Amino acid sequence: MTAFILVSGMFTGTHIWQDTVAHLTAAGAEVHTVALTGLDGPSAVAAPRVDLETHIADVLAVIDSVGVAGDRRIVLVGHDYGIHPAVGAADRRAERIERIVHLDSGLPRDGVPALAAVPDQSLRERLAGADGADGTDGVLPPPAHEEWPRWGSTAGVPDAALDRLTALAAPQPLGTLLQPLRLTGAVEPVPTTGVLCTGNGTSIELVQMLVRLGDPALRPLTDPRVTFFELPTGHWPMLSCPAELTDVLLRAAAGEGHRLEPVDDTAGPGHLQPFLMDVPDVPRERHGNVDLYLPDAEEPRPAVVFVHGGPVPADARPTPRDWPGLTGYARCVAGDGAVGVLLDHRLHDLGDYERAAADVAAAVELARADPRVDQDRIALWFFSGGGLITADWLDAPPAWLRCLAATYPVLAPLPNWGLSETRLRPARAVANAGDLPVVLTRVGREMPEIAATVEEFLAAAKDCGADVEVIDVPNGHHGFETIDVTDESRTAVRHALRTVLDHAFGGHAR
Repeated sequence: MTAFILVSGMFTGTHIWQDTVAHLTAAGAEVHTVALTGLDGPSAVAAPRVDLETHIADVLAVIDSVGVAGDRRIVLVGHDYGIHPAVGAADRRAERIERIVHLDSGLPRDGVPALAAVPDQSLRERLAGADGADGTDGVLPPPAHEEWPRWGSTAGVPDAALDRLTALAAPQPLGTLLQPLRLTGAVEPVPTTGVLCTGNGTSIELVQMLVRLGDPALRPLTDPRVTFFELPTGHWPMLSCPAELTDVLLRAAAGEGHRLEPVDDTAGPGHLQPFLMDVPDVPRERHGNVDLYLPDAEEPRPAVVFVHGGPVPADARPTPRDWPGLTGYARCVAGDGAVGVLLDHRLHDLGDYERAAADVAAAVELARADPRVDQDRIALWFFSGGGLITADWLDAPPAWLRCLAATYPVLAPLPNWGLSETRLRPARAVANAGDLPVVLTRVGREMPEIAATVEEFLAAAKDCGADVEVIDVPNGHHGFETIDVTDESRTAVRHALRTVLDHAFGGHAR
């Protein structure tokens, strides 16, 4: 028999598992829920010195209470914050755990506190400097009814369930968030299953794309012992779709699920494959974090500044300004008579958008100050996760900005990014774009969570009459310039290049 042990997340107690427990029990499973000290119930008051170790002890007590019959397999399920005490306990009872299920949460690492997984960047910064940084004192008040989306999408949660979630929420002891998780490594061989809630901004396809970027920290996700499932709901599937969650948990216990494709080290990741078109060999100059690709011209020429996506790990090599897709665009622009500008900005984490935006602004000023650049004829071209930075330029476009382009962009923060209060919202900013031409390249096989942000932007642009031209690549994927080498892809790239340069030159001869 399978024994499920369910560990709830921040502000919540065993009550959130009520429907899931009923479904699992009806399916013949043994189920235990963990009452975390200081969290289980509306009258719960965090006792002094409640920290992550306290909650690990709570989970250990339940593991130890489960019999050790030879046919009893423990599947340990952690939702949200609950994955931290769950993994901590599994590290100390690895021989008892058949599988760990991380439910709409990542797998925590040794030495990293649960605070690092809190989606709201401003809250992370505030709590990191809070009193009680020794992990023992203080509490974080539970969210008000309308504040739950800051902690994860409430998509699919019935109103009555959200009311109950709010009524039963308890303060979170700060020590549980601030104390680093300590692992011995014993838990590493234990099979894992990730259940990704697509309504909260994560999908198997998105994780696979991040793996293809070559981050060594993500390679363990391609281990055959690691599986994944998706649920089309928000961050609280035990409240929004308990029957579907039960089915996934039973299948996970049976070893089912999607397995990620490992990176082919011989071929290299997709973003490092050759650009889909032949490109001219033009001079390149490196100025700090900015590269200039120079046309064969005597007089100042327009410039196109290319802004890569991300987050990209700080230690990724090569850095984005040496990725074939981006250098291909820059060389094409220079071959057609404009200056191509490529930069490495510092979007290494979701909390880095402000400094990445500052890097982009600095690169633009560096380019405009170069005597070979016509400072009154600049185009900006954004890719992927860099799309949020378009908001600054849409909101107050300078007179010298002749065109803004975006290719498979992310045009709104995804729900689990913790950026709900950021100013970087292109769908709002486009109302102030005036007559600035926008060239948007949209791929037909985009990840649904990203495609939704594009549709939100296009709807807002239509409402305000913004000048947006959409170039469709019906069979294209995110990053199509190096992975979908087709005539359809080439046609789309040529169309985008021609349109952007026409706006940049503004009728002037090339």
